[in-house]
Amino acid sequence: MTAGVAFILLSLTALPANAQFEAAEFEKITKENRAQFERETRNISLTGQGLYEDTKLDDRQTNEIRARLQALFGDPTQTLEDLINKDNFRPGKAIQFEYWFMVNDSIPLMVLDWNGPFGSGLTYGGASKYIDLMPQIKREFVEKLMSVEELGEYKDYFYSPEKDQWYIVKYEDGKFRNEEIDSPAGMSID
Repeated sequence: MTAGVAFILLSLTALPANAQFEAAEFEKITKENRAQFERETRNISLTGQGLYEDTKLDDRQTNEIRARLQALFGDPTQTLEDLINKDNFRPGKAIQFEYWFMVNDSIPLMVLDWNGPFGSGLTYGGASKYIDLMPQIKREFVEKLMSVEELGEYKDYFYSPEKDQWYIVKYEDGKFRNEEIDSPAGMSID
């Protein structure tokens, strides 16, 4: 009888470790909640490991992906406008957009462009302690984005350090545009 009870207790304690990850719920972190998210995740190491598997999204131009993100999640968590005037900003950090998420209330995930409107796919960062779940989280994230039927309109700024050129990047009236512009007011690269 004691061995049977011990077996049941051992089985129950092992259950959460073997439990399957059911479905990913993506809560986008808003601009207003960035500081709180950073405080909550400051001791969590982010990695790209587990997020390398190719998907249908990887060959899509960043402009289209950004419009899908806009339709599904609204405005990015942060853009170049939010980063450029920080003390530690460098031109090599000139992203177009970043979306931050909390997956299932506990797993941080970040997605961002890697070359503005001139790239394809996304760069992903996930919590290293959930590395085994990252392939499934990425698949579900991509499935959600690919299910978007009507793209969302947006307007961002992008700076290309290689070309030393500013761009306004937008999806408007069913058309993608990357327009060369002078440095926007209050956004200079020194």
